[in-house]
Amino acid sequence: MTKILIVEDLSETRRWLSEIVSAAFEESEIHEAASMRAGIAQAAARDYDVALIDLGLPDGSGLDVLRNLRLLRPQTVCVVTTVMGDDASIVGALSAGAQGYLLKEQPQDLLVRQLKQMAEGIPALSPSVARRIMEHFKRTGPAAPEDDLTGREREVLGLIGRGLRNGEVAETLGISENTVAGYIKDIYRKLGISSRAEASWHAARLGLGEAPASGKKGK
Repeated sequence: MTKILIVEDLSETRRWLSEIVSAAFEESEIHEAASMRAGIAQAAARDYDVALIDLGLPDGSGLDVLRNLRLLRPQTVCVVTTVMGDDASIVGALSAGAQGYLLKEQPQDLLVRQLKQMAEGIPALSPSVARRIMEHFKRTGPAAPEDDLTGREREVLGLIGRGLRNGEVAETLGISENTVAGYIKDIYRKLGISSRAEASWHAARLGLGEAPASGKKGK
């Protein structure tokens, strides 16, 4: 059973998102919140597998719900669902820890597909959002120079960019999951990022999407 939290103030949109969630996940338990305060309360009350969060809420920003979930329920996959597709909103959400960013203007079947692909480690990003992220990085560059990453950190970043989970990265490189987690922490710090979605696009920008040629390696 996949536990889902939908944070959205419009009741009609909540019903629409519930239909999308039901189509994306075979068995789901859906909880709803119509405000920032209600979303924060839901985050404190129980664990969730996935949270769909609107940014423009009547009593504040959905980013506050997102930050609370990242703090209290770090295992929850947080996906922003909004009409706001500007650079500031996208980068702000990703920097706050969003692991996906979907625009409500998309067709329902595309949103369903993008939520389904998260199970394969692929971030749920609307195509136009992905393009804006790439354009943003082209203009600004990564938050830290590329040369700050060690060779092993670049390998780990490349594997993350291909959608591999920590355990799969560890198996590919012949190191422990704890070591992988340490590398990821250092990568996030050096690049000034906080989510796998951001890491994936840094990897794409730096051309690090290919698997290591020699298989498993030692530390």
